[in-house]
Amino acid sequence: MDDILNAGSGNFSDSDSIPQRSSLTYTNGYYVNITALFIDIVGSSDMTDEHKRPTLAKIYRCFISECTALMNSQTICKEININGDCVWGVFETPYKSDIDTVFSIAARLNSLIKILNYKLRKKGYSQISVGIGMDYGRALMVKAGYSGSGLNDVIWMGDVVNSACHITNKAGRDGKKTLVVSSCIYSNLNEHNQKLLNTTTIDWTTYYEGNVINTAMDEWYDEHCK
Repeated sequence: MDDILNAGSGNFSDSDSIPQRSSLTYTNGYYVNITALFIDIVGSSDMTDEHKRPTLAKIYRCFISECTALMNSQTICKEININGDCVWGVFETPYKSDIDTVFSIAARLNSLIKILNYKLRKKGYSQISVGIGMDYGRALMVKAGYSGSGLNDVIWMGDVVNSACHITNKAGRDGKKTLVVSSCIYSNLNEHNQKLLNTTTIDWTTYYEGNVINTAMDEWYDEHCK
């Protein structure tokens, strides 16, 4: 504990891009600008009253595996984390067009849930609804664990991660649309994507929301999910 707590802060440096995991040690860290995208299941705790655990495990596995695969299909996705029924990705977005790319991933995730719900209905399982949140900002990337044990992970710290997580917990609930993004995300979207969103207020702060979908995936749904 003393070694960690007595370490200096000089090894925490700025980086123009997200470093490789291999560049992290237990004494350094990197400040980077990222876009964080979260998706989680709304009311997942209530599902325990409707299904036995093996069924819930199958639903969660489908949700997590497909969300992970979709995020991971983009080269700008640098990290994916799974926390319970929440999947979130860290995206390298140095250009405005990259923000639009992550926005399109959010739309595809929304359409993915529609397809998943079709398959759940066919099995007689409960359908799910989700909340999706996005924010952009500066984060600190560090490695934490026990040195020499092989037990470690990358930790992302900063307001951008906390904000994206917070608005995800509001999205798709209490009348809010499925996707909620920060003002920073909205201001960096192209005009077409901005028109898909409307203003909303969460905790006295202005955000932007919408039920954004991927049209190609929805056309596939209409053709194959009958």
